[in-house]
Amino acid sequence: MAVARITQVIGASPHSWEDAVRNALERANKTLRGITGIEVLKENAAVEDGKIAE
Repeated sequence: MAVARITQVIGASPHSWEDAVRNALERANKTLRGITGIEVLKENAAVEDGKIAE
């Protein structure tokens, strides 16, 4: 029987979505073993003065 564990990790980056995911994975790798996939569920952007800030 297969067993899966789902852990929610939030990543952020002022540069790109890819950097945000990379940051989240780097953090998760510090405490979790055997990560085999990532699912990005939501993308948000902070806006300041009409421009994307993060």
